[in-house]
Amino acid sequence: MLTPKTLAALKPREKAYKTADAEGMYVVTTPAGAQSFRYDYRLNGRRETLVIGRYDAEQARQPQRDPDALDYGMSLSLAEARELLRRARRTVERGESPSRAKVEARNDAANARSFGGWADAYFAFKADPKSGEQQLAESTLAFRRSTYRRIIEPEFGRLRLEEVTPARLKALCDSVKAKRGPAVAVHVREVVQMVFRHAQASGQTTTNPADLVETRSIATFKPRERFLTPAEIRLFLSALERTAAMPTLRLALKFILLTGVRKSEFIDATWSEVDFDTDTWTIPAERMKAGKPHVIPLSSQALDILTALRECFPVSPYLHPSRYDSDAPISNATLNRVIDAAIAVIHKDTPGFETFSVHDLRRTFSTGLNAAKFDDRWIEFALAHAPRNQIAATYNANRWLDERRIMLQAWSDAVESWSRGESARDVFTEAKRRAAEVPEPELEFDL
Repeated sequence: MLTPKTLAALKPREKAYKTADAEGMYVVTTPAGAQSFRYDYRLNGRRETLVIGRYDAEQARQPQRDPDALDYGMSLSLAEARELLRRARRTVERGESPSRAKVEARNDAANARSFGGWADAYFAFKADPKSGEQQLAESTLAFRRSTYRRIIEPEFGRLRLEEVTPARLKALCDSVKAKRGPAVAVHVREVVQMVFRHAQASGQTTTNPADLVETRSIATFKPRERFLTPAEIRLFLSALERTAAMPTLRLALKFILLTGVRKSEFIDATWSEVDFDTDTWTIPAERMKAGKPHVIPLSSQALDILTALRECFPVSPYLHPSRYDSDAPISNATLNRVIDAAIAVIHKDTPGFETFSVHDLRRTFSTGLNAAKFDDRWIEFALAHAPRNQIAATYNANRWLDERRIMLQAWSDAVESWSRGESARDVFTEAKRRAAEVPEPELEFDL
């Protein structure tokens, strides 16, 4: 028979091995050193195995717990494992399976899990690298988790799944829409829908209330097509100079307009990504939406902005750090607030000026280059859009850097011309001529 002393003497081996106790119970020692009590039995001509629980040497030094407080799967002392063995043997004598009873009890516990418990399970699953393609990017996960914790958890966290009814969800979405806006309300519905889908995929038989609350019953959205015309660019840059904001934040917005990057790509940018010898900024793959590094040739105007930012923030790793912490980037809302302030300045003289967001600067970049009739491929690479053709994506990964450098310099020169109230037609014409003269690289895909 086993004793605490003999259990302590069982050392890990290359493969898991068994050591017998009594009455059919034995302990399995794994290569990692874990020890679990198990019981083999036959029922209706079929062999089954019950994992009674895991041996815990510390628990063995504590007073033995009441038998009613014990259950299969717990960390146990040897004496407690034998108590559960006796329970299992009585169950087998009645013709019942203790192993299946354990599974059913676990399922019952899962069925009783609250919406908050399923939300935690959903976020854990989506964060786990073992989830493969189901794993979400940390930024996306943080966005959904924030909406859950701020808005959904206080209302639904302690409710059972069946208590989160379509009527309750619609009432919450309507309340959120009134207080926080339609976009937030729609996102609340989406998060609830995803938590229920995870529960259903985990074996729960439940109705997803979000499937019965259509998005259009909460809000409808007009696709954004906002971009700035050359005249609006001039108006915006002029107003920006008169906006009550840090000069470096005004430079940051102009830098985004000149480079066409996403807001998050600028916010999280560090000086280690900028190469002043080659006049390039390389955003690493882990920060890119397409999951591939993105090389941006920097115009002279963009380099001037970076020089100014470096002078203002010499000790921060970020191009533009937080106002209160040089080791942290600016917040996600900072640049939006500066744009809102600039629009307020514009509205004093031009009340009908349409509002826009930081992302609309990127759309302006794309629209302007397309209107100037630069090569579509250069523009798509400048926007870091992944080519639809996977072979092309592999073969052309480092193509058109010289052409893109000419194109981005022309764009910066055009923005500068428009800010002075001048035409940029000649700027674009000359740039396209120069880009067309860039020699094609030698063909590598050949015998």
